[in-house]
Amino acid sequence: MRRTYGYDSYRGRFGWRNILTILIVFLLVVLAAAVAAFFLLQKYVVYTDDGQARLELPFLQQKESLPPASAGVGEPPVVVVTAQPSPAPEEEFLRAAVLPRSALYDGTAEEQVAAAGGNAAWFDMKADDGTLGYVSDLPAAIRFGSSAADPALNAAIKALNDGGLYTVARVSCFRDNLAPRQDNSLAVRTNSGYNWRDAGDIRWLSPTVEGAQDYVAGVCRELAALGFDEILLDNAAYPTAGQLEYIKRGGNYDESRFSQVLDAFYAKVREALKDYPEVKLSLSAGGAALTGAGDKSGQTARLLGKYADRLYLPGPESEEVSRQYDRALEGMGLSPARMVFTSPPYVPQPASSYAPMGGTLFSPAQETMRRDP
Repeated sequence: MRRTYGYDSYRGRFGWRNILTILIVFLLVVLAAAVAAFFLLQKYVVYTDDGQARLELPFLQQKESLPPASAGVGEPPVVVVTAQPSPAPEEEFLRAAVLPRSALYDGTAEEQVAAAGGNAAWFDMKADDGTLGYVSDLPAAIRFGSSAADPALNAAIKALNDGGLYTVARVSCFRDNLAPRQDNSLAVRTNSGYNWRDAGDIRWLSPTVEGAQDYVAGVCRELAALGFDEILLDNAAYPTAGQLEYIKRGGNYDESRFSQVLDAFYAKVREALKDYPEVKLSLSAGGAALTGAGDKSGQTARLLGKYADRLYLPGPESEEVSRQYDRALEGMGLSPARMVFTSPPYVPQPASSYAPMGGTLFSPAQETMRRDP
């Protein structure tokens, strides 16, 4: 038997005719693809003034996606949307639509505001639960665990704020269910030394404590750096709802110093924003703070007029209350355009020619809260 040592005998050869046939077929396929591409892309060819041709594909012109490195399961990707800036008129009545945090990065903010008939987007950037809607570098935020985690989020927020949409960042200053739980020394406390909770079962930072003030002021500065047009200080006072009699007096809760403490806090936030003079600082208050009807928060019309570029107030319940609002605003030197109603104002009777003036804060699902001034 003849041994092949692993080599099979050669049984024919691949002729030049076969090679030539394959080459011709390949060239025909390439030629057909080139002709098809020419006709398909012809409409995307743009000629410059000097006669040179340039290919501009639409999907490369509009937006750039950043993959979220640590987004939760099921969350939409962060989208950075670029647009040309278009500042809001100074005296335009604000009609702010309340948007979810997802609209900060999913590219839908402008569409949602337009659909709701608004001219501004309102975002809860420090919520009552203590969480932040952005990635914070503050040591306190890291210690409390309040910062968002997605490293792509801040870039998306900056891109949104660089566009033409007017944006408001709401900061729940002292109503914070997270920070007092992590550091009891910052809290409004009960006589037993525990965290006091309000009627909604939410903890509060004490406005009296320097560390609590510094944390909130730091959050405001970071939000200004992210490009928000307006920062709204909500719950920027002492609590007024719940079992206040359980709060331990003295120290973190001295009623004789409420207004003095808030004056110092508002000044601290102003100082934190000194490098961002274009950012408006707004304050939320109860109607009683404006009318002087026994408000216990520490806020006064004098303080609101001293620090607020815009006031967020509950809608007046009657024509008389509305007139009190107007008189208070006049005393502060603020125009009616600087007032925003956080709840529907009263509807004037047909016999009355008076109508309350001011902007509105509304959810897209709550059309009854929207009123064109």
